[in-house]
Amino acid sequence: MAVRIRLKRLGRRHLPFYRIAVMDSRSPRDGRSIEDVGHYDPMISDKSQRVTLNMERIDYWISVGAKPSDKVAVLIDKVKKNRFGTASEPPPMTAPKEPPPPPEPAAEEAAPTDEAEDAAGAPDKPRKGGGAPPGAR
Repeated sequence: MAVRIRLKRLGRRHLPFYRIAVMDSRSPRDGRSIEDVGHYDPMISDKSQRVTLNMERIDYWISVGAKPSDKVAVLIDKVKKNRFGTASEPPPMTAPKEPPPPPEPAAEEAAPTDEAEDAAGAPDKPRKGGGAPPGAR
């Protein structure tokens, strides 16, 4: 299976937007991709935001034999030379936070009050304003 890194067109008429995708070379332009590794929006005027690439994944796919298309190769070169676009990096690894200390056990357990017994043993009071009981509708 020949794998290519190429552009996959999205957006609408006259407002294109592209995903940079790793695809089988035999699949159609907008077909199923193996992995999306970035995006390219030529309509954005700020050149630093036009391209976003996951360089770690692109380097991996190139190392296993994927070939970038001509346009994608130009975009990769421009991002590597810091001409425009950004290379997204994976978020930095952080140590897990320590769990909060367990609450201290209560010295004296509170005796059940009359209110708790009333709520548990007494039937529901009818609603003000009448109407059907809950669930009867």
